[in-house]
Amino acid sequence: MTFHGGDDLWVGDMLFAGSIGRTDLPGASLATLEHSIRTRLFPLGDALRVLPGHGPPTTIGRERADNPFVGERARLT
Repeated sequence: MTFHGGDDLWVGDMLFAGSIGRTDLPGASLATLEHSIRTRLFPLGDALRVLPGHGPPTTIGRERADNPFVGERARLT
């Protein structure tokens, strides 16, 4: 579950600066998490500030470009 208010997006443990949430827990799915981030979060706009459950804030644009799991670079590997 995420919450969007103004220019902020509270994402819990779904997306982090340079990482994504855990997928090694029972019921978790890497494919589902990747799909959700790419189809539900990325379309919200690059300027949106992402506030994860812990760790530093980031932006959708930064994660779209540089996140090694779901960013543009991940699609090239």
